[in-house]
Amino acid sequence: MTLETNTSKDKSCFSGEIVTRKSKTYNKDRQIYNRAIQKFPKAIVYCKITEDVACAVKDAFKKRCPVRVRSGGHNYEGYSTGNNIVVIDVSKMRKIRINYKENTVTIQSGVENYMLYDFLGKRGYPFPGGTCPTVGLSGYSLGGGWGLSARLFGLGTDSLVEAEIVNYEGEVLKANKRVNTDLFWALRGAGGGNFGVVTSLKFKLPPKVKYVTIFRILYSKTSQQEQAYVMNLYQNLFKHLDRRANIRASFYNSHVEGKGIDISGIFYGKEKEIKEILNRFLRLSNVSYVFRYVTFLEAISLIEDLYPASEKFKDTGAFSNRMYTKDELYNLAGVVRSRPEGSIFTAVTFYGLGGAVKDVGSRETAFYYRDSNYIIGMQTVWEDSKFAKENRKWLDNKVCYLKTLTEGFYVNFPYNLLKDYEKAYYGENICRLTKIKKKYDPFNFFHFPQSIRITK
Repeated sequence: MTLETNTSKDKSCFSGEIVTRKSKTYNKDRQIYNRAIQKFPKAIVYCKITEDVACAVKDAFKKRCPVRVRSGGHNYEGYSTGNNIVVIDVSKMRKIRINYKENTVTIQSGVENYMLYDFLGKRGYPFPGGTCPTVGLSGYSLGGGWGLSARLFGLGTDSLVEAEIVNYEGEVLKANKRVNTDLFWALRGAGGGNFGVVTSLKFKLPPKVKYVTIFRILYSKTSQQEQAYVMNLYQNLFKHLDRRANIRASFYNSHVEGKGIDISGIFYGKEKEIKEILNRFLRLSNVSYVFRYVTFLEAISLIEDLYPASEKFKDTGAFSNRMYTKDELYNLAGVVRSRPEGSIFTAVTFYGLGGAVKDVGSRETAFYYRDSNYIIGMQTVWEDSKFAKENRKWLDNKVCYLKTLTEGFYVNFPYNLLKDYEKAYYGENICRLTKIKKKYDPFNFFHFPQSIRITK
């Protein structure tokens, strides 16, 4: 086959579809979730089966044609695409298979959050996936995988028991605790696009759950002081928070609503219990809230409804394991005191960690920052592309402050201006990761702007 065309006579090993710049659907197919990123690849190779991936990789490696790997297309910095490269897209690989005897579920790498939630939810199982419905589970879990179930079941990657991956030669490898154990270690936290194209993932299943409590607490027209006060409540809550609960707290400035606070989460228990835990949050002024005791699938559906189909944004997040002073929290709330020109929404968001995430050592998988209490994210969203420069500059300035409060960055919330990005994403695990990269991708075939390097 030839990656630049879909009219090649030799398609004996390829059953997928190739979209080129001449294709009618090219402009649609080249898009990713973050519409602020506009790239123009040579071709998008849609694979249906593992053999398609192997065929595409072998052809690209033979021709020394740069590739990127795309599943859900949600990488914040657009590292799943690029200019004048070939995108190997696995989004059409969506089979799911459950093994009740092994208590596992195996997915192809194009499966998205909502697909697995729906599949497992109908069978009574929860899953430690993400909150955005269209995020690809492969990229999500290979980068660690934060979600609202993380404190009870661990990160998405903590449930991974085996991966199938195509290497630079087109060879299909298995990685688990028995074979290619070093690669399996690396894939759990640093696997996205660094070592090959992952084509399937096998996860252990969590215990069945009938009902959970989903909740949302909203504060309208808040001052900077009030936002800082709730931030303090949040950080104190996480000192002894029941691991059955996880909470995401967003302190925002909206062009419609002004400044406010949006707290949401899941509790694997009854409504009365979590209301008692969150009692201090419910007694504040300008508050409205809803608590619902529903099936896990219903809870996930309610969360998924909050996400747009696509948007233009700049977003990142870093880890924190410390308590902040009142002055620090006041200054942090001050990040969203105003919005850059053209921005419709800015936010500082706390994503809860701890619980089962801390049960795993920082060297047991490639996900290093296990001792963190939460991820602190910063975000700006805009609609008109002419304001992209102002919004990116605004976030760049705010990240300088974020670095003074945190340690390390979450690879699934990447930031393109990190100087020592490998240390920022992988901490003390980077040395081992570099060795594994050299072993499984000695020619650095799988590379992108912030991939693991084989030379410094």
